[in-house]
Amino acid sequence: MDTTEFRGRTALVTGGARGIGAAVALRLAAGGADVALTYEQGKDRAEEVAARIRGLGRRALALRADSGDAAEVEGAVERTAAEWGRLDVLVCNAGVYTTGAVTELGPDAFDRTVAVNVRGPYLAARAAVRHMRPGSRIVSIGSNVAERTPFPGLTLYALTKSALAGMTKGLARDLGPLGITVNLLHPGPTDTDANPADGPFAETVRGLTALGRYAEPAEIAEVVAHLASGGASYMTGAVVHADGGFTV
Repeated sequence: MDTTEFRGRTALVTGGARGIGAAVALRLAAGGADVALTYEQGKDRAEEVAARIRGLGRRALALRADSGDAAEVEGAVERTAAEWGRLDVLVCNAGVYTTGAVTELGPDAFDRTVAVNVRGPYLAARAAVRHMRPGSRIVSIGSNVAERTPFPGLTLYALTKSALAGMTKGLARDLGPLGITVNLLHPGPTDTDANPADGPFAETVRGLTALGRYAEPAEIAEVVAHLASGGASYMTGAVVHADGGFTV
């Protein structure tokens, strides 16, 4: 691993206290970035990730922010930029996994899921652009179910993750003249607290992938790191899959 690929750069990872978000925050820090991360709950876990980032010799911030609250998500961006004077990489990872039959999920569930999974990334990107320079990166984390929904009860979640594709393409067009790239990553089944590889449905889920296994969060973080790196300078508006062949 090149420990200097992100030297001098700063990053904000929403939902960075655990799972994919924590792995992304640590991977960017290992590459030389100073990293801020947000959390809604689990302050201790967020502070643990921040401490590990500092252990890598980088600066870190753990910021309490609900991505469904416009003022809080925008405030996290402003706090990061104010602390370090710039923002080079935004990774929109925070999300809520809302499941249930469409007949059971009403307006409140709809509004909350859209607020966190769609409005949050939009507002974070909108705020971040004010502090970004040419060469900056925005990466959103979607989901494999945006393109293949194999079980009932995923309508609302799939709807929000599908919306990120349109947002990504629109932002890429808007921000291209500024030299800012915008890309979307759809991870497949990944071994996290929310979706453990030894969970009750894991055997079925593994069978839906071509590789027959779950990803480790670090594998997803590597793809995010590439999209945030100079090596992806000509990628924008792309929807990238790291799903073990879930959608093939």
